[in-house]
Parts: sequence; structure tokens; C-alpha cells
Amino acid sequence: MRRLLIILSIALTPLSGCRDTPGVIPYVAVDVDINLALPAYNSLNFPGNWLYISGGSRGLIVYRYTLDEFVVLDRHATHDVDAGCQCTILQDGYTIEDPCSGSQWYIFDGSIIQGPTTAPLERYTTTWIAPVLTIQN
Repeated sequence: MRRLLIILSIALTPLSGCRDTPGVIPYVAVDVDINLALPAYNSLNFPGNWLYISGGSRGLIVYRYTLDEFVVLDRHATHDVDAGCQCTILQDGYTIEDPCSGSQWYIFDGSIIQGPTTAPLERYTTTWIAPVLTIQN
């Protein structure tokens, strides 16, 4: 009997470490090209503008930081990942908010402003070869 308990405890030990890391959203492959010459993306031709697009875990926020730099963040809130809350941009245009927890992040890089979250928003890699922006993870 004792031998069986030891075997079971050894076999089940790795399962205790399999929980999701707090603040880490589910992995979804992202490989998106957007052509800024198309009317749907016209607002992204000017620094300081942003747009919601499909992709990622809960959608993406594409922000044109400078003429040559873009920031793309996943809209999946990092406070209670399992709740699956979708972040939105506030009227000030640079604050992203989780409507479930009240957590807030900067659009410039996804870093935390305030709230109970302990993790930044997921940021994706961008490649800019005008007029096409490629977004990948």
C-alpha cells in the first residue's frame, strides 16, 4: 500500500505545476498582413491613431506610434485570464481598460497603469514595409 502511495505521489507531482502562469493569455498563432493603402486601414496612416482588428486571443489593437513604429497588443485582459475579458480603448486614446477588473494599460507599450493586474498586455512583433504591416508572434 505504501509503495502505491509513493508511486502515485511521484506520478501526480508534475500535474501540480501545470497551471497557467498568471497574466499569460492562451497562445494563438498570429500572422496578419494589413495593407495601409486600403480604405479600411486609412486611420493608421497617421501617428497617434489606432484600430481594432481581428486576430490574437480576443482581437488586436493596432497603434501607430511613429511614422515607422507600430504597437500591436492583444485585447485579452491579463488580470483574470480565464474570464476572457476584452479590453477597450478609453476616450483619451492612450489608455486601455479591462471592463471586468478596471485594470488599465498604456497603448504605447501595454505596460500597467493601475488595477489589480500584475501583467502587461500581450504584445506582438511588427514589420513595416510600406504599405504593408506584418503582425506576428
